[in-house]
Amino acid sequence: MTCLHLLLTLVFAVSLGTPVEIQRPRGVPLTKKQFYEESKPFTCLDGSRTIPFDRVNDDYCDCKDGSDEPGTAACPNGSFHCTNAGYRPMFIPSSRINDGICGKMTLHLDISPQQCSMHGMVLHLKFFLCTDCCDTTDEYNSGAKCENTCKELGRKEREVLQKMAEITKEGFLLKQQLIEEAKKGQQEKQSKVTDMQENKKQLDEKVEALRTVKETAEQPEKEAKERHLKAWEEQKAAIRLEKDKAKMAETFLELDDNADGFVSVSELQSHAELDPDADGTLTEIEAQGLMGGAEQVDTSTFESVWPKIKDKYHSESQAEEPAPVETPPDEVKEPVVDNDSEPYPEDDISEEEDEDDEDEDDYHEDDDKAQPTIKTPEKTHEDEEAMPPYDADTQALIDAAQKARDDFEEAEKALREMDDQIRNIEKELSFDFGPDAEFTYLYSQCYELTTSEYIYRLCPFNRVSQKPKYGGSETNLGTWGSWSGPENNKYLLMKYEQGTGCWQGPNRSTTVKLTCGKETVVTSTSEPSRCEYLMEFTTPAVCQEPANIDPSPHDHVEL
Repeated sequence: MTCLHLLLTLVFAVSLGTPVEIQRPRGVPLTKKQFYEESKPFTCLDGSRTIPFDRVNDDYCDCKDGSDEPGTAACPNGSFHCTNAGYRPMFIPSSRINDGICGKMTLHLDISPQQCSMHGMVLHLKFFLCTDCCDTTDEYNSGAKCENTCKELGRKEREVLQKMAEITKEGFLLKQQLIEEAKKGQQEKQSKVTDMQENKKQLDEKVEALRTVKETAEQPEKEAKERHLKAWEEQKAAIRLEKDKAKMAETFLELDDNADGFVSVSELQSHAELDPDADGTLTEIEAQGLMGGAEQVDTSTFESVWPKIKDKYHSESQAEEPAPVETPPDEVKEPVVDNDSEPYPEDDISEEEDEDDEDEDDYHEDDDKAQPTIKTPEKTHEDEEAMPPYDADTQALIDAAQKARDDFEEAEKALREMDDQIRNIEKELSFDFGPDAEFTYLYSQCYELTTSEYIYRLCPFNRVSQKPKYGGSETNLGTWGSWSGPENNKYLLMKYEQGTGCWQGPNRSTTVKLTCGKETVVTSTSEPSRCEYLMEFTTPAVCQEPANIDPSPHDHVEL
């Protein structure tokens, strides 16, 4: 029989039964009556000494353990047994006997895994005695007018226990539904995994077949691209060679100042930038050295001179051309600005000048329109350097290879997604969700509790976190570790470990205490020790089937 059932049985028996008084000294519980027989001397319960029985409750402490004065306040370490008919017996310190204070008790229901395990629910009833016995037996000689409140306390206790029994019953019914849904879900997931694994085999074969198709299509594509690139490189080399020859011919003409068909040493000396020792002067000997020792060279011989000078040579045409390009557009319009700043009388301007001005305006307008075309040579140069488009046959091979790649990547992506799905389902099926998989419904769910400062978030079998209510970063209070309840039922506590480290302290961890309830909700959080959190969590999954409790009104208990 579970803790709750025992408590209910006892409460109903005590409250409804017919008391039968068993004669014994005041303050002695029924369980110790055999040690207090009037016909025999009394031996202290600690065995320290034996005294005549008439010295029991004589208001003088003879035994060290105070056992000879169970009904008086003579011994400082003594205790008085309250019968509390209609409620429950208890002990109070002997110092409270006849102290003139009437007994008042309050009832509090607490849940604790260290108390009274029910395999799925744990109950601990705490009774806080504010003063003395609820049946007033401790005030037998004080003159205080105390009221017996035991029946009222018994009634309240029965209401609390009955309420807990109803919650347990309803929670257990919900638990049965959770178990059925979990079993059905597990079967469906297991069946899904089996089907997916079978489909995965087919997808594996498809991926390998598409890989072969892709590799087969990529080989001719690669060869065609290499041929195209090689042809383009050869074409570029030919173009560069032609340009170099043209540049050489242009340079020869520039150097041949007298146009006699020869470039002489003196003509070459006019280009000081060709000075090999960089002293700023191209001497006659240095010029002859560049020209292979000859005094002059013709066009064919100049071909051997050109490689020596082409990197340093500054074209005369290049030196002249930049001047108009560097002229800012504003400078072209300076005459207009000057006219604005220093106007001439309109009468002094002739019609011919007007016509000239109009012609100049037209000229400048044309210049403005033509300016964007200055950059055209750069674009043309870029276009020349860009590889030409593939021919139709090569492009067809590229398109075929790309389609093969797309088909392969699509199949490979589908295979990865299927692997992920199988892995996730197998991971879920591997969790310990309780003896009957009753905790399965908590997987992939999260529950929050908002306090005055923080928002606590519990994601069962995953992690616990804490976030400031009014903004701030989230703190990990632990990731799923294991069930850590007592030996008789480990499913009463969850342990979450290795959370965010505390400053100069350990990593944060959280213990989640599960209790029976109709709803799944986080009820409270606390931090009993630094960086160690405790979270209260109610769920139907821990509710146990309640026994039928129907105490007979004819039962009785000896008091």
